[in-house]
Amino acid sequence: MKNDYLIQVRELKKYFPIKKGLLRRVKGYIKAVDNISFHLMEGETVGLVGESGCGKSTTGRCINRLFKPTAGDVLYKNSEGEIINVTELSRRELKTIYKDIQMIFQDPFSSLDSRMSVRDIVAEPLKVNNIGDRKMRTEKVDNLLNRVGLSSYQMNRYPHEFSGGQRQRIGVARALALNPRLIICDEPVSALDVSVQAQVINLLEDLQDEFGFTYLFIAHDLSVVEHISDRVMVMYLGKLVETASSNLIYEEPLHPYTESLLGSIPVGDPRIKKKRKSLPGNVPDPSDPPSGCNLAPRCPYVEEKCKNKEPKIVKKEKDNIVRTAACHFVDELKLNGYKELANDTPAI
Repeated sequence: MKNDYLIQVRELKKYFPIKKGLLRRVKGYIKAVDNISFHLMEGETVGLVGESGCGKSTTGRCINRLFKPTAGDVLYKNSEGEIINVTELSRRELKTIYKDIQMIFQDPFSSLDSRMSVRDIVAEPLKVNNIGDRKMRTEKVDNLLNRVGLSSYQMNRYPHEFSGGQRQRIGVARALALNPRLIICDEPVSALDVSVQAQVINLLEDLQDEFGFTYLFIAHDLSVVEHISDRVMVMYLGKLVETASSNLIYEEPLHPYTESLLGSIPVGDPRIKKKRKSLPGNVPDPSDPPSGCNLAPRCPYVEEKCKNKEPKIVKKEKDNIVRTAACHFVDELKLNGYKELANDTPAI
């Protein structure tokens, strides 16, 4: 249950080399993930949010070794209580880990092989791991499709015959095939309509209640992770800038970047005048991040100290809940939560 560590990530880094010239020599590195640490408890849902290019998806792919980390450790506690460092496993050893750690990808069309039927797509993890015969796999696919809201008669169809929401349900069924313990959801609803987003999120919640999955839910929109997440981690330019329970993130943000993300959430009522907290400028180049705090060039609360010294992660506790933020002025700043930003002043 939610009292044991399932995953511990320690000082994780992922740098992509920049090669130039005729000899393709390394001239620098893109610091996609830059020294982050966090944990996932068994049975919980953790949201990982931030704007495009901040390193969210790279973090998820480092956890299940689709990308090999540059440095750091990913410690996984298996069902027998053994601690395994995923970063040190060989390709053959990784095969056992993939049974427990599955992934739902962002694009529900490109992540499915258009030349394979739904039956073959969902049954492929079983076939790769030599589980059962063809009849058993077909029965398993039938059960999985019914569980995600599709029908067994659809298993002989191909991905192009389905809508975006249905294709994502196929991706969910494939992720469930091996009864995993952790599912990394890499922006699973960002390509879907709002109404379909709600259906997929409700499906994921129902499956978690039934099977006790742990989710790392990656998204760029805080409103998407609000209801599904127990905790939320906010990421900016390869670093974690704030971590807290879902309620505290929305009610009392500690980091200016979190405040700006809350300010970007649209309000459904056009009569409401929303306080905008947009950040000026663009995200700095991850191959040449600014000195000091990464947010300093865009932060409305910047001081000289921010430009020269990187902030340490500060731990705060409220109602026995520990939260963290990487800001020099955590105790001085009084930031607005979502309710304050979306005030009820009529605009028309």
